[in-house]
Amino acid sequence: MSDSKRGDPKRILIFDTTLRDGEQSPGCSMNLKEKITLARQLERLGVDILEAGFPIASEGDFESVKAIADSLERTCVAGLARTSDADIDRAGEALAKARHPRIHTFIATSDIHLEHKLRMGREQVLEEVDRAVRRARGFTDDVEFSAEDATRTDWDYLVQVFKAAIDAGATTLNVPDTVGYTTPVEYHELIRYLRAHVPGSDDVIFSLHCHNDLGLAVANSLAAVQAGARQVECTVNGIGERAGNTAMEEVVMALKTRPDHYEGLDTGIVTTEIYPTSRMLSSIIGIPVQPNKAIVGDNAFAHEAGIHQHGVLNAAITYEIMTPQSIGRPSNELVLGKHSGRHAFRDRLAELGYDLEDAEFQKAFKRFKDLADRKKSIYNEDLEALVADSVGRQEGRFALADLVITSGTFATPTATIELQVDGEPHKATAQGDGPVDAVFKAITEVTQTKCELEQYQVKAITGGMDAQGEVTVTISDEGRRVIGHGAHTDVIVASGRAYVNAINKLEWHKSRRGSDEPRGI
Repeated sequence: MSDSKRGDPKRILIFDTTLRDGEQSPGCSMNLKEKITLARQLERLGVDILEAGFPIASEGDFESVKAIADSLERTCVAGLARTSDADIDRAGEALAKARHPRIHTFIATSDIHLEHKLRMGREQVLEEVDRAVRRARGFTDDVEFSAEDATRTDWDYLVQVFKAAIDAGATTLNVPDTVGYTTPVEYHELIRYLRAHVPGSDDVIFSLHCHNDLGLAVANSLAAVQAGARQVECTVNGIGERAGNTAMEEVVMALKTRPDHYEGLDTGIVTTEIYPTSRMLSSIIGIPVQPNKAIVGDNAFAHEAGIHQHGVLNAAITYEIMTPQSIGRPSNELVLGKHSGRHAFRDRLAELGYDLEDAEFQKAFKRFKDLADRKKSIYNEDLEALVADSVGRQEGRFALADLVITSGTFATPTATIELQVDGEPHKATAQGDGPVDAVFKAITEVTQTKCELEQYQVKAITGGMDAQGEVTVTISDEGRRVIGHGAHTDVIVASGRAYVNAINKLEWHKSRRGSDEPRGI
């Protein structure tokens, strides 16, 4: 990371952990291609540091961190590691070709964790911190140290821990609220205490990493920033374990909207990329943003009350403290039709945050033309679903080639499907309680999976009788839960695609499963 970013007292660094902590949210796992697609969009968004994963957790995580480190030009890429030599070395190996590498190492420091998890004494932890940071410095000058469960750690001991990290060469100190326990006033006081009492604190960046268990992650993050912290660790849409992490878009727009209150503090985020990034993540993981979500929810700029509508029509400032355009939110107008050409299609995808390589673009354009033949009006949401369904997916063992359904009031629902399995066609026929059940049973017969269907959701992407159906399925197997996504004007076809997509994700994760899959801060 450039010294100019670190040296500006008004600059708040954005450390995005969507691909690491965010991906640990149940069902939010992504494959390699999806991670790279999102990582490139996060670089366009302007995040300063991107935590790409936990290299030692599994072969899949190692591959992801390495691929992202190799791909990004401007953004600092971080890999998470515990304090063991194996963790540090694996992170260093994954980041070997990164333009701006960072190793992020951590160990728990609260007495609760020391007694019940680590079974270590305080002095042992200090020795671990010293050794880990020094080893990490052998790979890069940019080393971040995190004291897991810092907000439940004795403050004076925390001072000792951070002093040991600085003495060993750490350049960023993270004070995580690992279990979402603290409050804004308490967190503000803790950051001020550490900055005042840790020797050498003026030469490092203090960071924060908040979880949202009490709904206070954003409030706590902003309180820490006011106390002098200069790095915020956050995720797009606030995804993450349990109740999630600090929502990046909320922190960024709070600082942008209230410079008077936050004394001119600001980030390097390109705010017009916020909404496209939010939509891209949602389409990749198949989890919609709640309608009343701040900044990026569907209702964030909606005004239904008559008095509000009247005020906004006369002067938007009466009820809007920011504009939809400021976060890159396009209107829901008709954007393309069957006569639209490649140039218009590419321009519209770029506005939505998609920069496709030529082969991917040609594939997406063909899908667009096919859709335009079936659907008169094509909207932004249609294009997002099209790209997510046809391009943003990493090729798997299975691909749905054909599907035929027989169903009705006096007929037993029957599905005949053809799947491409490793490039070879396989057919199966099955009956079910309904057409979707029959399709899923036929797919299961071909793929020989033993997964359990936990959730099935279908919705219309836009209005109109010819709207595409968007299907999301959640399946699980051996403790791994994944979400599959599919879209088509025929909801039965969309269901088959979603189920196959989920099975491919399971297959990918199984082939790269680690031995103990550590979770992190």
